[in-house]
Amino acid sequence: MAKDLLLEIGVEEMPSAYMPGAISNLQELAEERLQEARLSWQQLKVYATPRRLVLYVEQLAESQPDSQLENRGPKKQMAFDENGNPTKACQGFARGQGVAVEELEIREVGGVEYVFAVKNLVGKPAQQVLPDILAGLITALPFPKSMRWGYFHTRFPRPIRWLVALFGDQIIPMQIENLVSGRTTWGHRFLGRESIDIADAGDYMQKMALHYVVLDQEMRRDMIWQQVQEAAAQVGGVPMENPDLLEEINYLLEYPTAFTGSFSESYLQVPEEVLTTSMIAHQRYFPVYDRTGQLMPAFIGVRNGDGEHLDTVRAGNERVLRARLEDALFFWNEDNKKPLEDFNQGLPEVLFQERLGSLQRKVQRVTAIALYLCQETGWGDPELVKRAAWLSKADLLSSMVYEFPELQGIMGRYYARNSGEDPQVAEAIFEHYLPRFAGDQLPQSDIGALLSLAEKLHNLVGCFCIGIKPTGSQDPYALRRQALGVVHILLERESNIDLEQVLRQTYREFAEVGPDLDEDAAVREVLDFIWQRLKGVLADHSFTYDVIESVMAVPTGHLLDVYTRVQKVQEFKTTDRFDDFMVVFNRSHNLSKKWEQVEVQVDALEDNTEQELYQQFLAVRSRVMVPTNYYDMLTDLASLRPYLDRFFEAVMVMVDDKRLKENRLSLLRGIAELCRQVADFSKIVQ
Repeated sequence: MAKDLLLEIGVEEMPSAYMPGAISNLQELAEERLQEARLSWQQLKVYATPRRLVLYVEQLAESQPDSQLENRGPKKQMAFDENGNPTKACQGFARGQGVAVEELEIREVGGVEYVFAVKNLVGKPAQQVLPDILAGLITALPFPKSMRWGYFHTRFPRPIRWLVALFGDQIIPMQIENLVSGRTTWGHRFLGRESIDIADAGDYMQKMALHYVVLDQEMRRDMIWQQVQEAAAQVGGVPMENPDLLEEINYLLEYPTAFTGSFSESYLQVPEEVLTTSMIAHQRYFPVYDRTGQLMPAFIGVRNGDGEHLDTVRAGNERVLRARLEDALFFWNEDNKKPLEDFNQGLPEVLFQERLGSLQRKVQRVTAIALYLCQETGWGDPELVKRAAWLSKADLLSSMVYEFPELQGIMGRYYARNSGEDPQVAEAIFEHYLPRFAGDQLPQSDIGALLSLAEKLHNLVGCFCIGIKPTGSQDPYALRRQALGVVHILLERESNIDLEQVLRQTYREFAEVGPDLDEDAAVREVLDFIWQRLKGVLADHSFTYDVIESVMAVPTGHLLDVYTRVQKVQEFKTTDRFDDFMVVFNRSHNLSKKWEQVEVQVDALEDNTEQELYQQFLAVRSRVMVPTNYYDMLTDLASLRPYLDRFFEAVMVMVDDKRLKENRLSLLRGIAELCRQVADFSKIVQ
């Protein structure tokens, strides 16, 4: 026999950002603990709305099955002395298992005899074990932040107001602080005012639907998007596709109803990004576009309720948005009354970081780094680079960015254009913040790429040299994201600049700060940090871990060179010549790995095979010392195999003659070192 299990945790409205994590955590914890309790089920599902977290288990077994538990103890020879009496180890094991020594069994495992405690467990009724399981689920759920309420000690994101726990038609008795589980729940806060008694767990879904609660978050999300599209079509437009906004709205309501609203066309003179940011971030509306992609003076809102009094709801939302847009129009007009450069006057008064100084000092350092990069890469006009760097933070002092911080760079581009700045400068002001998040666009212009690299390298080196480093989940300056940005920009633009030298130049810009790390230590730590991000990128590109590790074991400051070598080694690994190459590397490396010398004395080459191997080695080395194609280099090295095979067949390396032995080790060491110009192939898994 089996019954449905229902657990509903009724709460005050939970933060929408917490809900996806709460759903997955409750699902995992419930599956884990029911399995540990040996209770089988047919299907387990978690539902969530702002006011409730629901665990629903279909066809949960009514009792645990009987089972036999076997635990292995010490070896027989340690469990009993020569007279067959139990030792203290044996007695302690039996006591810990809750069995008598006489009940222990002797069994053989892998040719060795051990003592075993065998216990027959009689299954308990589910009704008996479920109270502890369900109470444990509630207290074990992790959240980013939790609170206590009243005089209670239980922590949860919001106060728990009711608990429903049913196994079929039976209440599962449990208590969390002053709350005792029962069968009474509540529907929608406004549309379902009466309390609801759930007679049986199987009635729950239907009762919730009757009281205006769309419990299934997947169904609710689909309803919202369908309604939003239909509402936009009514005004002749299409809604912005914004999965994050849709996800947020989905966990803000229990019964969605979409509606259209409008605003004056006069606000369209404000940049589109300002209008959409105001609608999305502040009001959670979907902007609407016409068929040509132009923003329309309309929006789609979603209310937590039915279709009654929508005109009143619409009018209220339009009034609130109008106030927002009026502020935006005012900021836009005020900011455009002076050129962008004038905002720089306030940079000395804005602190970037306590030890790293003001925004003005940061701009000066970023300018110097960008000009150095310009010189090294040849990207962009140095004068335009200097101008873009100087204006890159000016918009942070504007009224618009003060009100909408997420528009930094975007407003700088608009204000630069309106101030008559060169279009390349205006674009670079926007692009130097890119990429802002995973999957974001990368800077496309030369000056934008230079400025973006300079900004990110400045922040990485500056923070590391004063001891600010990401730890675990803590990364307040988003250094991981910025290091990833450096990797993506350099790879996309196929730039092989020496990152180590750039980091050294960057470090020297912080001399007046009094860094906690010296130059070598700071550069090494930042370079390692960037390489860790590169490893992740390479893994995302489906390169195998052993190839990545082997290539990155060869020190370099050239990021593109690392990527190229990984690519070529991965490609070469799939060819027939790879086995030949690995024989060449392994046989030369294994014998010579403790030998340092690589200089070969020609007059000490006695045997024809070692003379032949040496000549072939010289020929290969002359071709690969400055490799232009790593694939060809590996192929060239693989061609040494027949000569190396004949060498090992004809001579012994570790001979008594010291001069002869050392010379042969030097030859092998030279071959191994040539292979290691590409990667440390000892890390390759064959």
